[in-house]
Amino acid sequence: MEPSADDIEKEADGGTGPVAIGRVRRGTGRRLHGAIANKLGRAILGGEYAPGERLEGEVAFSESLDVSRTAYREAIQVLVAKGLVESKPKAGTRVLPRNRWNLLDPEVLAWAFSGRPHMDFVRNLFELRSIIEPAAARLAAERRDRTDLKALRDALTGMRQHSLATEAGRAADRDFHDAILQATRNDALVALSASIGAAVSWTTIFKQRGEPLPRNAIPDHVRVYDAIAAGEPEAAAEAMRALVALALEDTRSAMA
Repeated sequence: MEPSADDIEKEADGGTGPVAIGRVRRGTGRRLHGAIANKLGRAILGGEYAPGERLEGEVAFSESLDVSRTAYREAIQVLVAKGLVESKPKAGTRVLPRNRWNLLDPEVLAWAFSGRPHMDFVRNLFELRSIIEPAAARLAAERRDRTDLKALRDALTGMRQHSLATEAGRAADRDFHDAILQATRNDALVALSASIGAAVSWTTIFKQRGEPLPRNAIPDHVRVYDAIAAGEPEAAAEAMRALVALALEDTRSAMA
């Protein structure tokens, strides 16, 4: 499950290096190795470890974290699955080059935004969205049905009711973008919904860390909905293109 904004904020005041990590809160099974993977993932995404750098050995690291070697190994396997590290019996565990990282994994996105992501990374996400989402909106305008339109309306209602400053409002925002991908009737695009949703959510959280959101983005979403509901593919694509571009400008302003 994607970490909540509160989860990230609770972690934000702690260090992430092998010494600064400190002790992991005691737990069992998945929760414990998930907590270790979270701390190591944040450390890698935050630049504590450079690509090619070797992590401490299993024994030293598990002792410094005060966890079992089994929990540490399971955490490393989580990072291996996400393309962040490779682990070999004699060579140890090393951080892989950035181009091997699964940066669209929702959990990896959460780790990236738990700190201060580089603007290049943020721009890359918005460039991806500007390619995928206008095309999805165009297809949605052509293929949507009444169920899709209801899902979009419900999401807009949730955004208005809760605002994007709340987790409930951001969940509704994710639902809006997910509903558009679902309406494309394209399984390959639908498969991107978790990644797109995570990118939308974490950039929204990041934009308002220091101060309230710079403007109300709900009218931008309404314009996308209106075009899809009217069955106007080009207008839907243009409205979505504008929504993503304005969101990028808001994020740039927040980072400045």
